Amino acid sequence: MKWPKIGIRIRRADAERVLIACSAVLVLALSVTGRGGDTEMYEEPLDDLPVSEAAAAAVTQDMQQTVVYYEDGDGYLVPVQREIVRQDGIAKATLGLMVQSAGNDMEAARLGLVPVVPEGTTFDLDIAQGHARVDMSSHVLDAVDKEQEENLRTAIVWALTEFDTVKDVNFLVDGRKIDRLTHGTNISGSYTRVGLNREETAESVFADAQEVQMYFPAQDGRLLIPVSRTVYERDDIATAVFEFLRGPKEDSGLETPLPESTQLLGVSMDGGVVTINFSKDFTKIAEHSDGGVQAMRALMLTCTRYPGVRKVKILVDGEPYQPPVEEVPAFANSASEVAVSYPEVLMIE
Repeated sequence: MKWPKIGIRIRRADAERVLIACSAVLVLALSVTGRGGDTEMYEEPLDDLPVSEAAAAAVTQDMQQTVVYYEDGDGYLVPVQREIVRQDGIAKATLGLMVQSAGNDMEAARLGLVPVVPEGTTFDLDIAQGHARVDMSSHVLDAVDKEQEENLRTAIVWALTEFDTVKDVNFLVDGRKIDRLTHGTNISGSYTRVGLNREETAESVFADAQEVQMYFPAQDGRLLIPVSRTVYERDDIATAVFEFLRGPKEDSGLETPLPESTQLLGVSMDGGVVTINFSKDFTKIAEHSDGGVQAMRALMLTCTRYPGVRKVKILVDGEPYQPPVEEVPAFANSASEVAVSYPEVLMIE
């Protein structure tokens, strides 16, 4: 299948930082190739090119996966699974990948995303008995607005709690306990993994409310975005599937994954297999530009976040249906898959 070209919206400041980094690399390359005056250029056979020790070492380096939280053009936090060199202090290294810098900006831009932590921020990290204490340098106070502050706080909490050794996170700035960042974001508490990309609601939230987390495709089809929605039902698979079928809010910037005319006929679970029975209009997902792949992946991830769920089976009007994807994805967004599967076009606002 040939994918359509996709426009990726990023903030002008972030784009300028990426372009400056590219320009620096280009100037350096031109300065190197320009040496030697009028010396005639020639192409050296590939087999004759020496392999540097660094390049050879990179091939054999032991790699491991980690999860980085970036921000997209609509302000959503997006989890991305990346491979980095295996090392001591992997949690601290993961936080370092979320700081704005020439290298990190370029890596994120390949995915249509931007790092969320202000440039120059460094971290000291102490983890003991499930509690992580993050000491951030004063550069964190340079966030441009409250949205960035709230996103960087949430991104740090979610990135650290990806590790089994971390249950909650506390913050310091330059070794001191402070209540709020520059634009008023509270960092005085102990933070756990709740409320990722919460949907705004005009209604008051009462004590018996629950949060259901779902995944929806971004409108450009590149990424799956986690969304937390307040409901007054049990936070279980049936509720999650029903809310998933309703789709994202109209002004969300996210794609409605299933045809609006689709009806939910039933949800059941047996032996780790969730069976979902939809009406016949469910089959219209095949009309999506990707054949319904991202819609099905989003549905599977919405279901498998519940303990014990290992497989999702689809019925249409009670009959087995062969979906475009059968294997449950290991993670919502893999950096290597996203970078090679979709062409990129940066649109500077």
